[in-house]
Amino acid sequence: MTLIVDGIDSLKAMAGTDLGTSDWITVDQPRIDTFADATDDHQWIHVDVARAAEGPFGAPIAHGYLTLALFIPLFTGLLDVRGVTTKVNYGLDKVRFPAPVKSGARLRLAATLDEVTEVPGGVQIAVAGTIEIEGAPKPACVLRSLSRFYA
Repeated sequence: MTLIVDGIDSLKAMAGTDLGTSDWITVDQPRIDTFADATDDHQWIHVDVARAAEGPFGAPIAHGYLTLALFIPLFTGLLDVRGVTTKVNYGLDKVRFPAPVKSGARLRLAATLDEVTEVPGGVQIAVAGTIEIEGAPKPACVLRSLSRFYA
């Protein structure tokens, strides 16, 4: 369920809030292939289904940066900040990829709004996120994302 926040002042009051978990999304082979085309990263562990089945993961795996890029659609399913003029990805403090995402896997995001700090014209938020793989003991990605919201 998406938490709707109206304006920067309301966002400031949410520091430390557990945002819950997003809906599941499937990372299928067409999505992996499209990402490979967009980034010119056609390494066989991602796009050669037959060879990847014989490789170290037993199946094609998603690019780590594809998994990271999915943070945005997963996060927007958790928090919708309204009453601002601009929303900007500011960067990442930390990113790790503890487990590979096999083609066909389902992912979701568990997130906490760690910090809200003032910046000129708005606020910066730090979100601690874990992108989970359905049925897997380790997450696909653990990150700390920074975003800015301007009034």
